[in-house]
Amino acid sequence: MQLAQPATAHAKDLLAHALTPVYRVMNGLLISTVFMIVGLWLSGNGTQAGAFDLARILVPDEARHIVWPNGFGILYQYQDAAPKVSADAEIANVLYGNSSAMPGSGLFSAKQQTVALLMPSVAHTQVKPISHLADRIPTSKIDPEALDSKLMVSIQNQRAVADFFEKKYKLDRAKIEEYVSNTVLIAKEVKIDPVLLLAVISVESNFNPVIKSHAGAEGLMQVMTTIHKDKYALYGGATDAVKPEVNIRVGAYILKYLIATSGSLRNGLKYYVGAANAENDGGYADKVLAERNRLISLCQPATPNKFTLNGKDLRS
Repeated sequence: MQLAQPATAHAKDLLAHALTPVYRVMNGLLISTVFMIVGLWLSGNGTQAGAFDLARILVPDEARHIVWPNGFGILYQYQDAAPKVSADAEIANVLYGNSSAMPGSGLFSAKQQTVALLMPSVAHTQVKPISHLADRIPTSKIDPEALDSKLMVSIQNQRAVADFFEKKYKLDRAKIEEYVSNTVLIAKEVKIDPVLLLAVISVESNFNPVIKSHAGAEGLMQVMTTIHKDKYALYGGATDAVKPEVNIRVGAYILKYLIATSGSLRNGLKYYVGAANAENDGGYADKVLAERNRLISLCQPATPNKFTLNGKDLRS
C-alpha cells in the first residue's frame, strides 16, 4: 500500500496535467460568454431576438441605462456624423417610441437619390429623407400592386402625366412639374409606386397644396395634421404640414404603413381615407385606382389592335 500511494498520486498529477488545456479552454469560453452577454446588454436589444433577449432577461434594461445611458452612441460623440445620429434617434423616438436607432443607419446612411426628374432642382431641396423609416417596413408585407412599376423613371412619362394634370386642373406648369418631380423622388425614397401617389394626390386634393378639409386633413396628400403632428415634428412642426416636400413624404410613409398592416392595397386605401371600421370606403379606393389606371395608360405606348388572316397579323 505504501508503494501504491505514490503511484496513485503520480497518476492524479498526470491526469491533472493532461486536463489543464481543457480547463483553460473552458475558462476562456466562460469569460468570452460573459463579456459577450455584457456587451450585448450594454448595446441594447436592437434585434429583439436571440442573445439580446438572454442579456435582457439576465439584467433589466433600466440597469443598462443607468450604467451606460447612451449605448454605443457615446463612441461617436466626437465624429462629424454625431448631429445626424442624434437626428435619427429623434425620428425613431417620435415614430416608434424607442431609441433603437443605431449609428450608421437612418439619416447617416441615406443614399443620395439618383433619378431623372422633370424639374431636377427639386432633388436639391434641403429636407430630411424618410427612407430609413420606410425601409423598416418589410417589402414582403407590401401588396405588389403598390410597389414601383418603373413607369415614372422616364422623363417622357413624367411630362405626359404633368400635361394631363395641367389640363385637368388648369394648374401652373411650373407648379405641376414641381409636384410631379417631388412625388417621383419621394416614391423612390419610400419605395412605393409614384403613379399610386399621384393618383392619391389627384383624388385627395386636386393638386391644391393649401386645401384643408372640415376634418382637419391638409396638403396634397390630405394628411390629418392633428393626428400626425408627431411626424410633422420631424420637419419643424405642423406649420410646415402643407409644404409639398413634407406633406408628400409623411403621406407616402403613412400610406405604405397602412398597406403593410392592412394586408392589401385596397385595404390600405380604405384605412388611409379613414374608413377602417366602416363596411365600405364610399368608393374611395375605386376612384384612386381608376385615376391610377388613367395615368398608367398615359405612360404605356398604345398597342395597335391586331387581326389575323390565314395566320398573318393585320393591323387595323
